[in-house]
Amino acid sequence: MPQGYAPAQDPYANNPGHTQAFRIDEDPYGQGATYRAGAAAPPSGPRLRWKELLNGIVMRPGPTFWQMRDYPVWGPALTITFLYGLLAVFGFDKAREDVINTTLSKAVPVVLITGLVFVVGGLILGAVTHTMARQLGGDGSWQPTVGLSMLIMSLTDGPRLLLALFLGGDNGLVQVVGWATWLAAGALFTSMVSKSHDLAWPRALGASAIQLVALLSLIKLGTI
Repeated sequence: MPQGYAPAQDPYANNPGHTQAFRIDEDPYGQGATYRAGAAAPPSGPRLRWKELLNGIVMRPGPTFWQMRDYPVWGPALTITFLYGLLAVFGFDKAREDVINTTLSKAVPVVLITGLVFVVGGLILGAVTHTMARQLGGDGSWQPTVGLSMLIMSLTDGPRLLLALFLGGDNGLVQVVGWATWLAAGALFTSMVSKSHDLAWPRALGASAIQLVALLSLIKLGTI
């Protein structure tokens, strides 16, 4: 080709029935974005305060999980899960009777240890959910995933636990609420993992399956 010669632009390029030539090293589609299983995540919004975070998980979970997908939530997660664990011992009929019928000096360590056990258990289950999400193609960070999973675990079981404190774990209403809140937890886990890891909802549900089964067998079926 003569030096200084510039090929004329094809006025019909990229129109129906016409094609446009590209160089071998030219990317006609920009930066070559890769496919993700779910929709591309929008930019994270400002970090929510703990009151807004807790309210958002209950009232508007989808936007809240989008907004907090890149932020650790250790403060609210550890605090809420520990408080939940302190009360959880009273949701088991036999455990409640043992604590009430023992001396204060023996009851306090039992309650505190139970709170710590729930925190450790929440951390382990959240880590399992994060690992499963990454194995299924997710790209989220582990700290937000684990922290949000702990909050979901504690908040969703709150209604059942409060009723069990007064009515006992064998009460019919407590059982119905227990199953309903377990289903709600499944929906929230799926939404959170989907938003945090850019996964389609079937894979997000699969990533949450082990944690859901563990909660059902250890907590729900332990009192229902």
